[in-house]
Amino acid sequence: MTAVATIPAKPAPASKVGSIEARDFSFWYGKKQALKKITMAVPPRSVTALIGPSGCGKSTFLRSINRLNDLIPGVRNEGDLCLDGRSVYDPSLDVVALRQRVGMVFQRWNPFPKSIYENVAYGPRINGISNAGSLDEIVESSLRRAAIWDEVKDRLRTSALGLSGGQQQRVCIARALANQPEVLLLDEPASALDPSSTQRIEELVYELKRELTIIIVTHNLQQAARASEYTAFFFTGELVEFGPTEQIFTRPREDRTDAYITGRFG
Repeated sequence: MTAVATIPAKPAPASKVGSIEARDFSFWYGKKQALKKITMAVPPRSVTALIGPSGCGKSTFLRSINRLNDLIPGVRNEGDLCLDGRSVYDPSLDVVALRQRVGMVFQRWNPFPKSIYENVAYGPRINGISNAGSLDEIVESSLRRAAIWDEVKDRLRTSALGLSGGQQQRVCIARALANQPEVLLLDEPASALDPSSTQRIEELVYELKRELTIIIVTHNLQQAARASEYTAFFFTGELVEFGPTEQIFTRPREDRTDAYITGRFG
């Protein structure tokens, strides 16, 4: 898998950490083109929602940022996708390190069949942290950041699978945060949750944007309007429109955006 252009490695200014830029980025699954020349720049430390009907390319774009799509046979890409000004397809880039910097939480919560503590400590252990005190601090800090510490602090050694769905999803967010990522990718993180748990996830997203760049795929237009500062509307593999969420929802520039937002299709 190759990209047309690579960007020389250089440190990103602190204000730009977590910036994501797509430059004529296209993606194929075998002969099927899923993304068509996507160009957009996601501001750092913000929440961007990806909206559009099923199969429009939202999740493909999301999974390209941390190269999870590499795991699928027969995929290829053209153009470029950059994190902090450097191509994520740079041949010298360590993909494992990229996935530490770009955490991901999936639609269906997927905690490991381990204790709550071991779920959150898993990434730091893999990264070479073995000191018990350091791990304790990371676990507590990550669970606090995921707004679930008070609910689980007395049951850290019990199985994460014994928690409710909403709690399990927040443990998965804590597990991603334990690697100290710059970017957090959320692929419909609340679609299988009840309204109360959904509200907690949205509140958490609002809090985390102070520290991270967050990109969330959602089919829930109300959620996109509530939780994001920027919105990108995808349709049949194309980026139709990208801009501030308020503008996209109240003054869309493209007819297709207006039709989707107002429920005339999708």
